[in-house]
Parts: sequence; structure tokens; C-alpha cells
Amino acid sequence: MSLVWTRRLSTLNHALKDILRDSAQSVAIVTSHMCSEHKAGPHSEFHGATLSSFSSIALDPHPLVAFSLRMPSRMATSLQNADYSKPSHMVINLLSACQASTAVRFANARLHPHPFTETRYSLTEDGLPILHDSLGAISCKLVLPPKPLHDLDAFDLGGSRPKEKEWTGPGVASELFIARVVRVEKVPTDDVNNPLRTLPLVYHRQGYGTVSPLGP
Repeated sequence: MSLVWTRRLSTLNHALKDILRDSAQSVAIVTSHMCSEHKAGPHSEFHGATLSSFSSIALDPHPLVAFSLRMPSRMATSLQNADYSKPSHMVINLLSACQASTAVRFANARLHPHPFTETRYSLTEDGLPILHDSLGAISCKLVLPPKPLHDLDAFDLGGSRPKEKEWTGPGVASELFIARVVRVEKVPTDDVNNPLRTLPLVYHRQGYGTVSPLGP
């Protein structure tokens, strides 16, 4: 990668970050089974990660969602090794406004190595965690292996896939995951009377908040 292109990319990234910082984004946590080599401690069968990017990309003819994960990470490794014969691989928990502390807990594995010990959850019929008091939860199944976002040649689906290029540029590398929604889950509620339970948690200007009506 040339020095000129590296500088141009850095300028573009900073400009885009400024725009996204002013745009409120919904907050979600993906939960799944933990890879066997990473199991250690209480509730170590499961892993969860707060997503910095999540989006619904289609409803018809198939309901599809997408998100990205940093590489390397335990969640990325877990989903890279997903068994495609299983009915679902993960649950996307869309957080409610009362779950800001939950988002923080699942965002940093170093500070919170066992987030499930402090979080109420139940299991889907496929044995995956649903976080209590979430705004909603969807069980999803990967439709194809993750794509490295630093190597756009990997998106060429024609012919044989070229060997993945190693990332040597600035910033962090990440992978794109595309999944089909197989089921909308019923979310258990522990605090029915909490007014924040029915409002979405959003990330805006490096902090958590929620929404309010604009009025007449």
C-alpha cells in the first residue's frame, strides 16, 4: 500500500467517522457458543460481543442481516468455525434503553471476561442465549463464510477464491458476516414497569442514549 493511498484512506476514514459520530446507531449484542479452546470459567459455554455495526439488509425474499467483527476476536473465531448443519448460529439481541451497562459489559472482554455471570439470560430452543429485557432478539444462521473487509478480492464469488491477503495497513482488520433470520424470539422481561424497557438503546457521539418524540 503506497504512502499516498495510506494518507488518503486516513483522511477518508476520519471524515466518515465525523459523520457517523453525529448519526445515532442502534446497539446490539451478538451471542453464540464459545469455541472449545476459549472455554474457561463460569458460563464459558457462551460468548457475546457488542456490535459496532449491525443492519437489516433485506426482508424479501429472505430476511437478512449483516454485521462486522474485529479480527482477531473470540466471537469472530467462534462464528468462523460455525457448523452449517445447525439450525441457527447466533442470537442478535437488540438492546433497550435500560441496557447501557450490558452494552459496556459485553464490549470489552479484558475488563469483563465473564459478562454472562452478571447478565440475566435464557436459552432459545437451539440453546443460544437471549438477554433479558432486550428490545428484541432474533436467531440467525450464517449464509456464507465471513468475508475479510481488508481484502475486497474475497467478494469475487466467480471461480476459485484467491488466497486471503494479510492486512498490513493502519487501523484494525474486520470481517463481514451475513446471516438469515430464522426466528424472532420472545424476550423474557424482568422489569415490566421500567419505561426504558420499550425504548431503543442508541450510540451517539461516543455515548449511549435513547430516542424521544419531536412533538407536534
